[in-house]
Amino acid sequence: MRPPRFFAILTLLLSFSLFAADSVPAQTNSAPTAPRIVLHDFDRDDPRNNLRGNSGTWNLEPDDQKSDASFILDDKQHRGESGHALFLTYKLNPDRASQNGFYTNLNDLDARNYDHLEIWVKGDAKIGFAKSFKIEFKKPKPGYPGQMLKGGYVIQGITSEWQKFTIPLNLITGITEWDHLDEFVISFHTRRADVKQGGYYIEDIALIKTGNPGPSANDHVDVPKKKQWENERGGEKAAIPFVQKRLVGWPTIALADKKGFPKDDREFVMRVARDTWKGIDALTDKEHGLPLDTVRFSKGSVALKDSRIGDYTNVTNIGIYLLSVVGAFELKFITKDEALQKLKATFDSLEHMESYEGFLYNYYDTTSDERSSNFVSFVDSAWLSCGLITLRHAFPELESRCTPLLNRGNYQFFYDPVEQHMNHGYYVNLKVRAEYNYGVLYTEPRAGSFMAMGKGDVPEEHWFSLLRTFPENADWQTMTPTNRVLKKVRGHEFFGGYYEWKGYKYVPCWGGSLFEALMPTMVIDERQVAPNSLGTNDVLHATIQRRYALEELKYPVWGMSPCSTTAEDNYSEFGVKVLGTAPYKPGVVTPHVSALAINFTPKESIENLRKLIELYDVYGEYGFYDAVDPMTGQVAYKYLALDQGMIFVALANYLGDHCVQKHFMADPIAQRASAIIKEENFFEPEPTPPPK
Repeated sequence: MRPPRFFAILTLLLSFSLFAADSVPAQTNSAPTAPRIVLHDFDRDDPRNNLRGNSGTWNLEPDDQKSDASFILDDKQHRGESGHALFLTYKLNPDRASQNGFYTNLNDLDARNYDHLEIWVKGDAKIGFAKSFKIEFKKPKPGYPGQMLKGGYVIQGITSEWQKFTIPLNLITGITEWDHLDEFVISFHTRRADVKQGGYYIEDIALIKTGNPGPSANDHVDVPKKKQWENERGGEKAAIPFVQKRLVGWPTIALADKKGFPKDDREFVMRVARDTWKGIDALTDKEHGLPLDTVRFSKGSVALKDSRIGDYTNVTNIGIYLLSVVGAFELKFITKDEALQKLKATFDSLEHMESYEGFLYNYYDTTSDERSSNFVSFVDSAWLSCGLITLRHAFPELESRCTPLLNRGNYQFFYDPVEQHMNHGYYVNLKVRAEYNYGVLYTEPRAGSFMAMGKGDVPEEHWFSLLRTFPENADWQTMTPTNRVLKKVRGHEFFGGYYEWKGYKYVPCWGGSLFEALMPTMVIDERQVAPNSLGTNDVLHATIQRRYALEELKYPVWGMSPCSTTAEDNYSEFGVKVLGTAPYKPGVVTPHVSALAINFTPKESIENLRKLIELYDVYGEYGFYDAVDPMTGQVAYKYLALDQGMIFVALANYLGDHCVQKHFMADPIAQRASAIIKEENFFEPEPTPPPK
């Protein structure tokens, strides 16, 4: 009944650019309770560190003659009576973004017993220096050879006098387990440095244990109203039947009759859409109008004793619930009066739920509507905004409730002006931004970027700073991009490029999932507004998803994307190797992929949905369950609000002549953003049509 984790999908969709919070140096006076680990004291005439790891400088673009870093071990500027200091100099290209810095290898260091980093720094008064730079730790990403997790922090307030900066490791949120550390990095960036050429003296980089780690990203959030509500009913377990009674409905059968589906394709899709909407509506808290995140059943049983109710919700769930109400009205599943009555309860909740800087927190308890998260998420907030935009056009009488909610938060709050990307979010309890940015264009957060530009909250240069492909020297990526040349659109320069597989040319997503590729098309009609870029790419990703699973993996069905696993309460990411820059592993098949693809490959998608029903016990009273292992037949008997919402909205667009898209695209916000993205051609000079 409690959220067991932060929203897994959205934390797994990581791009490869980072951002550390701009904050003042953290200081601690606590005495160490464990011996210091000195990473590098620079006291020997040897660049190797105290862990015997090699050190050196790096340059993100080695061919950029205006960008460089170098160092010497200086015995004149040390802090103590003898020894050396690192004298690190940098030069940044003043004409365009450049990055360089220093690294030292940590040789698989285990730092789990430590809670702070110490580093002594002073700027060189003679040649000048920027008042801030970024430090990073890196470690291998488990299960993904060649990929690294990164955690960074921006040190600020550097002067020409020696200062000790003491940084809580908890503020370096990109790393949660401090073992297997591979590298410590100092990073300079053109847009962060107020002085483009300068130098620093650095000494005594060490890890310490103070015993006072401070707040963390994983801190529990109490929900006292919910606890009291449960206690009044005999405790958490005794309250479960009362949670069920708060819902609009509950299924009466676990598995549908496989022989009862219409033979006509349109009628078949209408049946799936109707059943899916029935479930979305039923698994919603009646009082608060909030969709429950997860409900799990057992095979063959929908009895409460065999089920688990996750009475919590996520902001994306709410946004897609709004889209679903629009779709249900357009398909005539509900009347306008019924739609408005449902939405009244939702707005009554939205208007008084606790928020931060105008944005809702990432999770709330649906029974008490208390926040259960410290995190404010960009992409989740964006989906709520997309829902509000769509809703105010579909139901003009709700404009007076939609627009104030839409306008109270400015998406500049999430914008990283250094990388020019949208940051994952903000930890309110830590007062720091999340470690990662969304830096890849062809991923699910592009819907948020589109909306934020249309609102005028972020500049259009943001769109063109997003990566289409990574440089060839990024040897961790799946494939080497072709035609990665400098392009210019609307006065913005950026690198293009594409991957190629079996004659298909396409811009990759991050993990190779159709969730990333096509979720934005629930609201953005990309084939209409960006036919030579996103629109073509959408068709290609749907096509390659199918062919790779059927031809390469020899699956009987297709559709890989983040979803439930067949283990009881697990969730993981799955994808097609050739579609991703840093692809997820292959695995279970989820029906939401076929639904998202139906507007691009309708015949094949409908055929796949039929085959899923034919081969597996995967369809219940409320539509498709979340996932199936195509080789063993094991099913994840869960309804996730996100995945059911994606299925329904995609099917509503298919059945209702782009009905949800049309409402969103008619809004001035979408029209302004459409003008920004329409000119690009991924495959200049002409787009390559997919082979038949």
